[in-house]
Amino acid sequence: MINPAVIQAELKGPGALALRPASQVMDLERLGSLHQSRLSFMRTLVRRIMRERWKIEAVRLELDNDGYGTVVYRIQTPTCLYSFVLFSSYLAPEDRNDRVIATQWDLTMALCEGDVDEAYVEQLRQNVPKQEAGRVDARVFVLSRANRSARNFDYVVDQLAKGEQPDLKRITQVGYLYRTTAVYGSGKLGMADWQKVAARHSDFARPFAAEMFTCFMLRNFSLTQVEHIARARAPEQAVAMQPQIKRYFGIGNSTGLGMAPYLINHPLLISRWIEMRELALARIRAFGVPGTERLARFKTLAARAHQHTLEIVTEDAWQTGKNQQVIEDLAALQSHLAKQPLRDWNSLIAWAEQHCSLQGQEMVNSILLEVYPDLVDELEDYTCVGEHQDLAPGMSVSELKALIEERYRWALDIDFSAPSATETFWYRSQEKQEPRLGGSELDCGRAKQMPLGIGLRVVQCYQGLCDYAAQHPEHSCAYFLFLKPEYRGIVRRIQSLRHSLYGDIQANLLDQDVLPMHLLRCKLAFFGVSKFDPRSRLWVRNTMFQGAPLLDDIGQPFDDDWFLPLTPAIDTEDAR
Repeated sequence: MINPAVIQAELKGPGALALRPASQVMDLERLGSLHQSRLSFMRTLVRRIMRERWKIEAVRLELDNDGYGTVVYRIQTPTCLYSFVLFSSYLAPEDRNDRVIATQWDLTMALCEGDVDEAYVEQLRQNVPKQEAGRVDARVFVLSRANRSARNFDYVVDQLAKGEQPDLKRITQVGYLYRTTAVYGSGKLGMADWQKVAARHSDFARPFAAEMFTCFMLRNFSLTQVEHIARARAPEQAVAMQPQIKRYFGIGNSTGLGMAPYLINHPLLISRWIEMRELALARIRAFGVPGTERLARFKTLAARAHQHTLEIVTEDAWQTGKNQQVIEDLAALQSHLAKQPLRDWNSLIAWAEQHCSLQGQEMVNSILLEVYPDLVDELEDYTCVGEHQDLAPGMSVSELKALIEERYRWALDIDFSAPSATETFWYRSQEKQEPRLGGSELDCGRAKQMPLGIGLRVVQCYQGLCDYAAQHPEHSCAYFLFLKPEYRGIVRRIQSLRHSLYGDIQANLLDQDVLPMHLLRCKLAFFGVSKFDPRSRLWVRNTMFQGAPLLDDIGQPFDDDWFLPLTPAIDTEDAR
């Protein structure tokens, strides 16, 4: 593990590397243009599993001929023992619903600490299938649920039962057998909170590692289940799915507004994620002229990214347009590299910023990270930071005013007097305790809105601060906040972020034209998902772990090359 002081020296100080500025990186549309990378949480989790050779086995596989029943996996890592418990139940097709208001699912599951005996499994059985309506204890790290893919699940079972492999063209369109609709952790519903998990279980001490592992296990169970049902249906004729096709199956995911506030409510953590990604890119840019092997690897991955994007299927016109832009960007990139020699990576990035869309630019950056695992992978251990916001009451009002002018110019430049600038408000549903989006002209409830309009809060504070500083320039913030306690929260935030490199997302989240999809995509890119398929401006389907290794691959040679997977090239005869 690299010395943290080395990373700090690279980020700040006289010898710091040249990182992209916050005004560029923290732009909302650019954040919504990010792609998966080597530092995405799924990638870092899988590297750990494969490197440490986790032992994962099904110690209880009680499924009837239709695949319903109870399954328990035992997970032994070098440091701890865990259990993964699933309950598979019949769900009528008309009751299958991805929305948070659903109360029944095909699968429900829990990731637990230690071994589980029959009594504890029964306790889980009484609560896990209820999800929000149930309660679990602190042995549970993660709770989740999933529904079968209406387009794929029965089709794949039928194919295997007939002794045939599923059609790869069909799988390319929908690359999963199950789609998870929620993955809960961090103390919700009685589960262990993040502090306990991070302090006592290093396996899951990175952000969202336990949640990602739950989805990884769900994906592997889905492959086991379809083969089980096929064998039960036609024991003499059924075949197992070919490993190449198995790896191409991921797990589907539906994500809505519930994810968006996290990026606003955890600014120090999000800044750290961005810092590590930008530091990795800065290391590569400082590397100099790329060698022959690195350049060849980049060209190979650029061609793969082009084909991967061509294979994405979505009915959303906006996303289709974005995908087409990336396809054209990557075609232009390949043409550019073929026509003239590459001087260095800086010149390539400059070319991309001039000729490519934002999503095309960030795809180039993700590919660059893929080419340099030796410079990138060690940063995966530095994606955590304590989200502690402390007030500095002794700071002078003049210093606070200057800090706002330096770090929040983007907010001060917004005209919040325009009606459209505050048309949108965010609130929490009383029924499901999930975030929702409201419009001032159509909805009531602004008085109970969530405090996500950081730009507006900064401007309001700044205006009050200017009036106060004009009369009392020598006073500290303590005096100002004594008279204006309503600004205490935003002042604490501003002061706490003054040492972070990237700070807040630079966008007005209250604007009538705000696109929450950018927030969702940003966080999902850090998770490591692919194939975004928006179903509206408020929620998106995507694919997780497509191309990742299988449980059977643990202990085998692993080159970590499942970035932007392509449809497997398998001969028709071999697929029978």
